[in-house]
Amino acid sequence: MTTDRRNLLSAGLAAGAAVAGIAAVGVRSAEARSYGSAGDDIGLVSGSRIDQAPVLQAALDAATDRGAPLHLPPGHFRIGGLRLRSGARLIGADGLTKLEHAGAGPFITAEDAESIAIEGIAFDGAYAVLGDADGLIAIARAKSVRLNRLRLSRSPGNGIALFACGGSVTDCTIDNAMQAAVRSLDATGLEVSHNDIADCGNNGIQIWRSEAGEDGSIVVGNRIVRIRADGGGTGQNGNGVNAFRAGAVLVSGNRITDCAFSAVRGNASNNIQIIGNSCSRLGEVAIYSEFGFEGALIANNFVDNAATGITVTNFNEGGRLAVIQGNVVRNLFRREHEPVDKRGHGITAEADCAMTGNVIERAPTAGIVIGWGAYMREVVATSNLVRDSRVGILVSVDPSAGACLIASNMISGAKLGAIRAMDGEGEPVGADLVHGGDGNKRISVSGNVAV
Repeated sequence: MTTDRRNLLSAGLAAGAAVAGIAAVGVRSAEARSYGSAGDDIGLVSGSRIDQAPVLQAALDAATDRGAPLHLPPGHFRIGGLRLRSGARLIGADGLTKLEHAGAGPFITAEDAESIAIEGIAFDGAYAVLGDADGLIAIARAKSVRLNRLRLSRSPGNGIALFACGGSVTDCTIDNAMQAAVRSLDATGLEVSHNDIADCGNNGIQIWRSEAGEDGSIVVGNRIVRIRADGGGTGQNGNGVNAFRAGAVLVSGNRITDCAFSAVRGNASNNIQIIGNSCSRLGEVAIYSEFGFEGALIANNFVDNAATGITVTNFNEGGRLAVIQGNVVRNLFRREHEPVDKRGHGITAEADCAMTGNVIERAPTAGIVIGWGAYMREVVATSNLVRDSRVGILVSVDPSAGACLIASNMISGAKLGAIRAMDGEGEPVGADLVHGGDGNKRISVSGNVAV
């Protein structure tokens, strides 16, 4: 046979068809395999139903030993569990590398490590049992943790669980975690920023400590929506951001909506700063500083649609010392289905608090509530605007209560009085005090305008 261009072309096509046929009957092709950043064949197979954790663990350990990151290509890989050592860096192709939990036990873990980084990977927990781990990514006692551009979903516990860790969780998308999206306990310098969190069972971002103390975590610029309270309780669940016993926490610039309880809730958290957050559609108090805390700065927040806008409370438990300034609170509602705690307040405060320059509109119970029975001490309410509320300002006149200054406020459209004394049940009593006090020397009322 004469060898010519046409015969060579035909032979090449036939050879290609044969190779394609071999791949089609089960032999892995080059495209199906996974290669690291240096072109080395890692040995993972995209789409395989086999647990590939041993293969991936070996590749990661080898890369860590060399001081190199392990780069994963696009693909869907099932793994039972992966453990990261100090210096481990696992990097995927943003949005295209997916690891699915294949077993019953911990998924991604690390302990007593430094300089861990995970970037650009999607983790699907598949609601598989996590064993003794409490998150899809569970890291304990680790310094310089960097979790960036991750996607985590379908966790039977938390999305990310950190214990005694420092570092950052940034630009991640976390949804459908049955507990919290991000849970930190006893942080050692943590930033949680610019994450997109949705549809979690109990909390969005949880900053807790085993014992009360300085925490210093920064929670900035996150978007948090649809947080339930599946675990029940009276406020420990159902919050966008929940700080417990954690001092010096900054919560700023977050957009938080549709939470069963609060947008931001600080419980026994000293020196908490809650600044410049946008909060809508909250089932209880939108912004809460409660129980045994000392020091809260709540400023420049926007609250629209909640059972109460802002509350600084529990002087009976030592809760005291706050500034509430420059907030806009509107469209409050009463929880008529609740037997006692119906609320419908704009801003409430009890002890050692300056409340100034706030705007409250449409509070069905009262725009501002100062004190509760005997629990009131040294509250200043000045230069606030209260519009279209049942009562403008309610103030406790209990004989055991402390001093209060109410001055230079404007109250517009208050249906049952601009400034009224409050009985032990939170109901207005006596005459309107807008033009002067009721003889109680501890309460000074002056320069207010009612229209």
